[in-house]
Amino acid sequence: MTPHSLHAQLDTILRTAPVIPVLTIRRIEDAVPLAEALVAGGLVVLEITLRSDIATQAIRLIRDAVPRAIAGAGTILDAGDLKEAREAGAAFGVSPGLTPELASAAVASEMPFLPGVATASEIMRARALGFRHLKFFPAEAMGGRTALAGFAGPFRDVLFCPTGGIREDTLAAYLELPNVLCAGGSWMAPDEDIDNGAWSAIAERAGRVGRSRPARR
Repeated sequence: MTPHSLHAQLDTILRTAPVIPVLTIRRIEDAVPLAEALVAGGLVVLEITLRSDIATQAIRLIRDAVPRAIAGAGTILDAGDLKEAREAGAAFGVSPGLTPELASAAVASEMPFLPGVATASEIMRARALGFRHLKFFPAEAMGGRTALAGFAGPFRDVLFCPTGGIREDTLAAYLELPNVLCAGGSWMAPDEDIDNGAWSAIAERAGRVGRSRPARR
């Protein structure tokens, strides 16, 4: 698989829905009903963070039990994490940052990969390593919408998925930017709702967000 085809796959994934829920699943029994609730609300691209011992098991389970879901792995920090995500059947990978070693492993994995950046220098390094779709993280702490609007000038060939501190009431302002394809966030499925099995509330919230704006062109 060529780097171009991997970029095309990632572009398609990021254009599928306006928001990618960022999920930390700590109980395996929550994986399927959580995914089903989000998919029912129209948010089919899910980032399962590798922040729990059962994360890769959850990815496998969602992949097999919720066929409409596009389950990816988040919080990939090194080549080992990338290998685990790939073996779990993750549809894509997401990292909060990027190193040359991780970039090489991502290309070799033949899995669509979204690396994280926070500054202009990091964007330049990611571009030099061949990446044009980037996660802007932590978005609000690093200047939010204002920073992304500023990046649009010098980095006209780069598209972003901002993540970190974005809320339902600030989402639309991000999606209005021409260099933003979608946004990531955890507010669609807060820990309290997951712990209490409040799947209908999660589905309703996801539906509200999914209807707020169609997937970007």
